[in-house]
Amino acid sequence: MIGFVLLAVGLVLVIEGLVYALAPWIIEDLLTALKSLSPDMRRASGLGAVAIGVALIWIARGLGAV
Repeated sequence: MIGFVLLAVGLVLVIEGLVYALAPWIIEDLLTALKSLSPDMRRASGLGAVAIGVALIWIARGLGAV
């Protein structure tokens, strides 16, 4: 179980690291866009991302990935 958690965290860090390394200006643009959203909208976006992540994990497990 701990191996899967480490794998997941590692994959997140690789993807985020690539964004910072290849296109750092995108992060600045995203932060500016986030500042213009209300806290409720940011919360809804976060919950939506969690829901999509859970759905993707569920689909991957159904396909035998884990």
